[in-house]
Amino acid sequence: MGNARDTQLDALRAIAVTMVLYSHFFAAGGSSFWGHIGVRLFFVLSGFLITRLLLEARAAAEFETRPALRSFYIRRALRIFPPYFAVLGFVWLVDLEQSRGSLAWHALYLSNFWYAAQNEWTPWLLCHFWSLSIEEQFYIAWPLIVLLAPRQRLEAICIGVIMLSLAYRFYWPIAGTPGLARDLLPPASMDALASGALLAAYRSRTAGLPQWLRAGWPGLAAAFFVLQWFAPAPANPVQEWGLWLLLQILPVAPLGVIVASCSTGIGGRVGKLLELPPLLGLGRISYGVYLYHPIVLALVVKSQPWIPLNVSEQGPGRFLVAGTATLMLASVSWLLFEKPLNSLKRHFPYVAGKGRGAISAGMDVGNAGWIAAGAYPGRPLDGGTSPLPRKLHRTDRS
Repeated sequence: MGNARDTQLDALRAIAVTMVLYSHFFAAGGSSFWGHIGVRLFFVLSGFLITRLLLEARAAAEFETRPALRSFYIRRALRIFPPYFAVLGFVWLVDLEQSRGSLAWHALYLSNFWYAAQNEWTPWLLCHFWSLSIEEQFYIAWPLIVLLAPRQRLEAICIGVIMLSLAYRFYWPIAGTPGLARDLLPPASMDALASGALLAAYRSRTAGLPQWLRAGWPGLAAAFFVLQWFAPAPANPVQEWGLWLLLQILPVAPLGVIVASCSTGIGGRVGKLLELPPLLGLGRISYGVYLYHPIVLALVVKSQPWIPLNVSEQGPGRFLVAGTATLMLASVSWLLFEKPLNSLKRHFPYVAGKGRGAISAGMDVGNAGWIAAGAYPGRPLDGGTSPLPRKLHRTDRS
């Protein structure tokens, strides 16, 4: 699998994590618009990569379900757990931003349920873990479906999951309040994850895309941006819910087309841009960038008295200082910590063949499907902002 398609998917991770850094370090007013796009992109990408990899393993002559599942979960643990629990250990040790009280929830990958139950972003320092929790919950269940369900039923299952997720969007009007549960519970993100899975299942039997998707995605993307930037403020709760609903579902198909195009390799100038070494390097360390950036931001803001640039507010100073520090920490983490552990995955191929593992050496989902971006849901329609930028202003240096 080590070809252009995987290279350009690497670039997508870099683009998505850049959206996150922009939203949390630079965007005026703490707007999470680009972070929202990033998280949807990563969910689609994650669903696509997991499903593609498992279907390729399932298609091998030497495939056995139990060894494939065991290898999948071991490889997930090797890639995701060490830096994740290192962050939790550091937060516990220094009790950064008084975060110790909820660490058990985060350690169990239940961050999304914690914040939904509290209905507030406390502690703010770990609220980006909600998306990692969604991913981990998806990792537990989805391989069982891909490897055990009848292959001819997989696309129908994906469509069923998407429909259930869309039905969940009615949570808001039924509950009578938007609440964080509207965005954080698993069904709220299953449409994007299952759309990526559906794309992988469809592409496993044909190289093209459905005609309606090829023809319709530009219109869906245009409608999304028009609504996001030019739609008037909703006049009542029904209009408010309708606008939120459209902003959640319209981006999924265009993002799926982007993932599909990069999975086969885009040519021309765009393809060359997507294969620039700095972009690919950022994609390689993007898990660390995602994981560490709020920790770095908290420490940078506390260090404001010794920093000549303004890092206590959104803007170029914060983006430059906190962004640079995050990239440096993520690079060191990758070279000295993550990469050596990642190399152990070669001992756990999905399919044991003669010589090299039949499905083991390509772009593993551990490098691609961990959800590095868009740490928070989209900006609330009531004018609120994402919790990270809102929390850290000049008075928040203690």
